[in-house]
Amino acid sequence: MPLGHLGVNVSDLVAARAYYDELMPLVGYAPLLSDDTQFAYLPAGGKIGTYLFFYPAAEPGYSRSRAGLQHLAFMMRSRAAVDDVHAWAVERGAEILHPPREFPEYPPPYYATFWTGYDGLMLEAVCHKPA
Repeated sequence: MPLGHLGVNVSDLVAARAYYDELMPLVGYAPLLSDDTQFAYLPAGGKIGTYLFFYPAAEPGYSRSRAGLQHLAFMMRSRAAVDDVHAWAVERGAEILHPPREFPEYPPPYYATFWTGYDGLMLEAVCHKPA
């Protein structure tokens, strides 16, 4: 059974919503709810998967090197979709940690890109299909 949902705190709910409203359709998610206290997405097209909820943080200061969430990885249907998400991140001036490539240190096939997203959260788009 997949993980039911994840909650992520963000420093600015309005700005984070604008960022994720652009990203989430690219990684296969659709809006679930949005109000002054939270926003959320669910897997698009009736697919089973993890819902993502975003809440306002009581205080800023995310770091992937501290205890807690290290990064979010989104499963992509194709390597071209990984490339598209990478292009989206580049267009927005994101810090690209790893451009799209194969990662032989992970179980193959593993084609992914990593970037620093909103509030510094490391994000990944990954495809587990051969070229």
